[in-house]
Amino acid sequence: MTADAPTADAPTAVVTGASSGIGAATARQLAAAGYRVVLTARRKDRIEALAAELPHAEAYALDVTDRAAVDAFAATLDRCDVLINNAGGAFGAEPVATGDPADWRAMYEVNVLGVLHVTQALLPALTASGDGTVVVLSSTAGHGTYEGGGGYVAAKHGAHVIAETLRLELCGEPVRIIEVAPGMVKTDEFATTRFRGDEAKAAKVYEGVAAPLSADDVADTIAWAVTRPSHVNIDLLVVRPRAQASNTKVHRTT
Repeated sequence: MTADAPTADAPTAVVTGASSGIGAATARQLAAAGYRVVLTARRKDRIEALAAELPHAEAYALDVTDRAAVDAFAATLDRCDVLINNAGGAFGAEPVATGDPADWRAMYEVNVLGVLHVTQALLPALTASGDGTVVVLSSTAGHGTYEGGGGYVAAKHGAHVIAETLRLELCGEPVRIIEVAPGMVKTDEFATTRFRGDEAKAAKVYEGVAAPLSADDVADTIAWAVTRPSHVNIDLLVVRPRAQASNTKVHRTT
């Protein structure tokens, strides 16, 4: 995607979880599309480094599960035209019978309540913009179950329901609600975090898959949806690699 660099009065896009992976890639693509980008994540050093690369970008250290911190962040913004709810994650892959409730709680906090906190805090500004867009980055896990994914599946179903319900509730308001649901995406951290740093287990997720999605693939999809004409709403966009037919059917060469 190519465009002129954003000007100081360009529309503002807030990206949560922008320190790596899909969030960082989305920030780059929206900046290239002419947006002033506000990067948020817990890892301040990473978002500051990324902000230094982009024109008219700002970094704000933020934990989306901390409602007071989210409200304080919202108060610093002079405008918000686009919100990318990207912060999320999976912790553990145990079956329901032995899953750790702490992992389930952590996934609910970031994938569901995190989306709720930031959306609620920025919705007045998004509405006031006269042409707001909220993107919820869910997952194909939010639309179908698989063994070992109970906690993550439940959390991403919650994120999906927020998007679906908010679209109904805001019908008639100048705010679009877009849900992007990626399938198998290979990033530097997602699977490694899920398996608590076990790189061998993380590698097996993608073993034999010739071309899983990349962070740039998903970011390109998000940027495309956000930059449609104002009257066009991409309600739900599911994006998978060609090798993946469903959450449980993946073509592997080995």
